[in-house]
Amino acid sequence: MGADSTPTVMVVDDHPIWRDAVARDLAESGFSVIATADGVAAARRRAAVVLPDVVVMDMRLSDGDGAQATAEVLTVSPSSRILVLSASDEREDVLEAVKAGATGYLVKSASKQELGDAVRATAEGRAVFTPGLAGLVLGEYRRIAQSGTQGPPGTPIPSLTERETEILRHVAKGLTAKQIATRLSLSHRTVENHVQATFRKLQVANRVELARYAIEHGLDE
Repeated sequence: MGADSTPTVMVVDDHPIWRDAVARDLAESGFSVIATADGVAAARRRAAVVLPDVVVMDMRLSDGDGAQATAEVLTVSPSSRILVLSASDEREDVLEAVKAGATGYLVKSASKQELGDAVRATAEGRAVFTPGLAGLVLGEYRRIAQSGTQGPPGTPIPSLTERETEILRHVAKGLTAKQIATRLSLSHRTVENHVQATFRKLQVANRVELARYAIEHGLDE
């Protein structure tokens, strides 16, 4: 984060007009836009210098795709978080982006407000998806788990409290913290605190990984 706790952002898109518009919208929303890039090579080069908190990433780039760029950026700036903003909501694009390390995925029809909220959530380590895409990602993890390609059998599960396990089950079903809070009659902050505690215990980085963990251990029923 910047000195004033404002997330720093880099925008990667091969269309100059769209790239500038996104950068302008984010700046007007209070973010510090510290770099832009039009492709994989430029994204890697600039991320290595500016180390952005969040990278807003397109999937169609001048010299490759967003999944490649995501992997390259995370190689040189591992603490950056990637939010894909793409015209495509194709299953393959979404899954490739997440597998490369993207934290969230929005389609370009998102409003300025939705984009700002998503960038803020991404900076805080929360996974953000356009409605419907979270289910797609979780469905893929469920398929992988059922195919038997999850971690080694007998891998011990770190000790979670009963409440943490309960919240983890809801996360695996794709519920937001606000929805979980309503269902369990808890405050939003209490749910977030339990989720963060679970992140630490399970050594995962975001809600997508947390949901994958839950699915692989049969906690999504």
